[in-house]
Amino acid sequence: MNKNTIIGSILMAVIVIWWMTMNSANAEAQAKAKAEAQAKAAAAQVESAQNGASELVLPATVPEEKAPPVLGAVQDDSAKASDAVASDSATAAADSAAPVVPAVAPRTVTVETDKFIMTLSNKGGKVQSVIVKALKDTAGNYPELIQDTALGALDLKLGAADLTDALFAVDAPEWIVVDSDTSVQFTFTDANGNKVIRSYGFTKDGAAVRQVNRFVGFKPAAYELSWKGGMRETEAIPKGKSLGGASYFFSEVIYRDNEMTERETFSDAMTFDDANYYWVGMRRKYVAMSVQFDKPVPAKVNAKHVEVPTEANTDPGTYRLTIADETRGADSVAYSFMVLPLQWDEVESLGQGYEKVIVTGSKWFPGSSVWFVWICKWLLKLLKFFYGLIPNYGVAIILITFVVRGLTTPFMVKQIKSTRGMASLKPQLDEINVKYRTDPQKKQAAIMELYAKNGVNPLSSCTGGCLPMLIQMPIFMGLFFVLGRAMELRGMPAFLWISDLSRSDVVWSGFSIPFIMPSGLAILPWIMVATTYFQTKVTMSSSAGMDPAQQKMMVWMMPAMMFLFSAVMPSGLVLYWIVGNIWSIIQYKVIHKKMDAPATVSDKLKGKDVKDAEIVRKK
Repeated sequence: MNKNTIIGSILMAVIVIWWMTMNSANAEAQAKAKAEAQAKAAAAQVESAQNGASELVLPATVPEEKAPPVLGAVQDDSAKASDAVASDSATAAADSAAPVVPAVAPRTVTVETDKFIMTLSNKGGKVQSVIVKALKDTAGNYPELIQDTALGALDLKLGAADLTDALFAVDAPEWIVVDSDTSVQFTFTDANGNKVIRSYGFTKDGAAVRQVNRFVGFKPAAYELSWKGGMRETEAIPKGKSLGGASYFFSEVIYRDNEMTERETFSDAMTFDDANYYWVGMRRKYVAMSVQFDKPVPAKVNAKHVEVPTEANTDPGTYRLTIADETRGADSVAYSFMVLPLQWDEVESLGQGYEKVIVTGSKWFPGSSVWFVWICKWLLKLLKFFYGLIPNYGVAIILITFVVRGLTTPFMVKQIKSTRGMASLKPQLDEINVKYRTDPQKKQAAIMELYAKNGVNPLSSCTGGCLPMLIQMPIFMGLFFVLGRAMELRGMPAFLWISDLSRSDVVWSGFSIPFIMPSGLAILPWIMVATTYFQTKVTMSSSAGMDPAQQKMMVWMMPAMMFLFSAVMPSGLVLYWIVGNIWSIIQYKVIHKKMDAPATVSDKLKGKDVKDAEIVRKK
């Protein structure tokens, strides 16, 4: 071996030894630094626990610091020993600072009551799924109420600690059938030993799930509930857009504040007014869910609209809801999570104004939130009464039509008599109009004297004609809302082809009229057009003094308007209007047959129009 080779070998050996020494020193320094950091964290946890924390400490994943990789390098035993000693010392410090929290695996607990089936997830200790039993479809399936079950409802945030993804320990069977009062408890324990205990209380046949959140070892200043999964429509939404068809399907944020039940629909986001809220929730056509507080709370309520992708994009969408409030020093937050199929008697019995989720008044009509809701309530009661006598809601609607028209018939008869009486006085009225054409005061006095002598009240033509309509319109609107919203009529058949009084009577889905009958061909709207045409023609023929051109326009305009409305109406409402039209036609025919008298013309005017007649002057 020559001199240069020996020198090169020595230099290589020195470099290798130096590199290994430096690598070992770096590893020892990193291990020492890691041990010091872990010890400091453990000390901070001990100090926090001793001082009493006001916030939870959620588990956080800290990436392990590693030395840069060295190709071909081998870590010596001294570095491994140093790492082991540092790790053991840090572990011992952490063990002395806080209790060991066992690992929790994700799982769910499903609870079945007489009213619903609810699935709870230990990820966040939240509601994952709600399946309501009162809305079984024609295939016998129960609908899911949560739009996005991966997001669910009732996520909890305490101060800065968001428990949405925290895994709670739970000791309960996977499936529970409730025969008596039952509770399911979820527990989250942080690194300091602080606990959040979320318990859900169930009854056998109640609509409420009692949800209590207890805080052990700390007191948060505020909380926030998040309902991120939205609410799903339980009914099959007709495909295609129609004129007014969307008004029969609802997606609303509902709440009761300051004694008022409110319903809100919007397409973006909304922050609600500061108020004392009794309950806050969402509703679809036949069902609602809400967070109901034990007493009114000044919560902050926010909602954001979420589009629901569908084949025809006819679903109005859903909302993500947050409710935030202060704890005010309390060691727990409690409320009831309500699952409410919108059956009037049941929701009204709760005494929380939930019946006004079905029907509310209008801001344009003072007090309508009281009197109109009362009308709708008693219309539904009357329907159910007739249904109890004859178990067919179609027959019940026909009987209600007879009752309403029977009540308005005396006013209508009075109006017709007055109209016919005024028509018989037309010759004398024409003479008076000509005789006192230049003296309005004498003309008015002469006309009133003529009315008095013949027992005709000109106001009765107005009261007789307007009053029946004033009586019928609230009832018609009441039936409009009741038949379209009350769950009692869902899926109820009438007779023949009418299989569901709460929906249009589509008999052939292969034929449709865009924007008018998008779901298919319905029969009742065409019958509505025919009866409205004849009813309008009969009514207009008895209207004295109406211009013939106006009469002709009304005869065609009314059926066209009613066709556009009735094509998407619930078939029960169209049935009510058809029967009412037939009643009016028969009523006019019978009354006019008894009162018919040929029209007369003034002998003095000899057939001349009043506007062309000469003025009669006094001599």
